[in-house]
Amino acid sequence: MASNRISRRDFVKVTTAALGSIMTVAMGIPVIGYLIDPALKTESGEAWIPLGPLENFPIGTPTPFSFTRSNINGWEKTVNSYGGFVIRESDTDLVVLSSVCTHLGCTVYWLEDKQQYECPCHGAHFTAEGEVIDGPPPRPLDEFEYRIEGDALSILFKKG
Repeated sequence: MASNRISRRDFVKVTTAALGSIMTVAMGIPVIGYLIDPALKTESGEAWIPLGPLENFPIGTPTPFSFTRSNINGWEKTVNSYGGFVIRESDTDLVVLSSVCTHLGCTVYWLEDKQQYECPCHGAHFTAEGEVIDGPPPRPLDEFEYRIEGDALSILFKKG
């Protein structure tokens, strides 16, 4: 007759294997989730960036501004700087331009004596409103969408 009894040694082996498997699954699932979580996160491509009170931007003069944004791509974090110019024509009428040249992405700067922007990479020139005067840029400087809440100016930054 065959005995259905299990030896102590076999019982300990089966119990140890079962408990080890349960503990591995119980600890492994959170660890795997922790490791792959950064790769699954998606960031919003838009954000309202506060630039400060309107009184910081004098009427009739292009006033530069800059801000930084951090980007998290999986486990990599990068910080980028962006900038532009606020041209305030009246208390509520503004133009907010990007300082990035539309040709190759160089940063333009304001020439006070010529009343125009200049790109140092290829000598492109833009009017105070961002229109192309000369040079290789295919289009005017990009404009930021803006809003005024109370006395504070904010721009809509769109990633990409």
